Amino acid sequence: MRWPRLSTRSLRTRLIGLLLLAIVLAAGLQAAVVYRQARAEADGIFDYHMEQMAQALRAGVLPPGLPSAPGEPPPSPAEAFDFFVQIWTPDGIRVFQSGSRAALPHQAILGFSNIEVEGTPYRVYSMQSRTQVVQVAQDLRPRQAMARALAWRTVLPIAWMAPLLMLVAWAVVGASLAPVARVRRQVAEREADELGEVSEAGLPDEIRPLVHELNLLFGRVRQAFEAQKHFVAEAAHELRSPLAALRLQVQGLQRAPDDAVRQLAAQRLLAGIDRATRLVEQLLVLARQQAQPSSGEPAAPVELASLAAQVVAEAAPQAVARHIDLGLGETMAGQVRGHAEPLRILLNNLVDNALKYTPEGGKVDVTVRREAGWLVLAVEDSGPGISEADRARVFDRFYRVPGTEATGSGLGLAIANAIAQLHGATLELDRSPSLGGLRIALRLAAL
Repeated sequence: MRWPRLSTRSLRTRLIGLLLLAIVLAAGLQAAVVYRQARAEADGIFDYHMEQMAQALRAGVLPPGLPSAPGEPPPSPAEAFDFFVQIWTPDGIRVFQSGSRAALPHQAILGFSNIEVEGTPYRVYSMQSRTQVVQVAQDLRPRQAMARALAWRTVLPIAWMAPLLMLVAWAVVGASLAPVARVRRQVAEREADELGEVSEAGLPDEIRPLVHELNLLFGRVRQAFEAQKHFVAEAAHELRSPLAALRLQVQGLQRAPDDAVRQLAAQRLLAGIDRATRLVEQLLVLARQQAQPSSGEPAAPVELASLAAQVVAEAAPQAVARHIDLGLGETMAGQVRGHAEPLRILLNNLVDNALKYTPEGGKVDVTVRREAGWLVLAVEDSGPGISEADRARVFDRFYRVPGTEATGSGLGLAIANAIAQLHGATLELDRSPSLGGLRIALRLAAL
């Protein structure tokens, strides 16, 4: 059986359509069953009366309501059921017949049978005793008409109840979906910047989880907007100082009295441009990692040891220029699931920070160790380290530890922490047990 295809765009239409269809089918099936049962019960009642009348005539006594001679009009009890009675002797002589109808055949089947006499169908009950044969017959046409009338009177309440149930189903579906319509109106009437929670009061259990998740989404979007707002404000503030410094350096270059001073001013201007360029690059990296860290690419296996070797090789010239011993410590082969380029940026920032804050002649080690199903990527240095009071803030954007002399924008660790969080991990800060400075580690699940 193919069910009618209902539109999936309206939950209300689907529910009402399916409920009305179910009511119609159930009412039709119930009406058919009740009709058949009522017909069967009516036939049973008629058969019972025929049998009782035959039992009464068995003793040779005419029951009340039957005429004593042909042609005499029968009283109401027999007429009510349209019975036709014949009594025969064992010799085949008919001794009694009610009414003036055609005679029934004497050779009748004992019990109930259906016969046709001169085009008229009869239901006949025959009973034989020692002295006579009693036949009670009933015309099937009025009998069936009466049975149908009784059956229809039984089915009529169902026909009245079906439309009533349809109206009730319509009202119940409308009332049940009213909270959904309320939530829809609340969301539709919101302004673009209105990200408050949608009320969950009065919602059914099936809709409440959806609205709850919608509220959580609004909360995440609100936090993202707040973070973006703060980021823009902080970036504008941080860019104001280097741009002002560049302006002063350009003015100094313009006022230079001789070539030596002009050369010095040009060098300072180039250094300021480099710092401003570095700051802008880090701002762009941070914004990109927070918005779309992996450029939409799925996570893939990453070999941390190879990544560490690549970053150390790239930072080697900077380490040589500052006379710092930069090298790979203990490295164990192993892969993690992540994004290679963001992880390279993370490690590059950690190494760059370590080289900046480690004094000349110091040491920086990069290690990859396996610890109980984890791969731990760590950068250790022999610098001054970070006090426990400042460790909670070094991951904030533009925050720099007070008293540090190294140049920087305060974005390196913020970028690294954002990448770590996007990989479901956190950066761990501690004192290096071997070098005495800072140890910063990233713990990822090994494949």
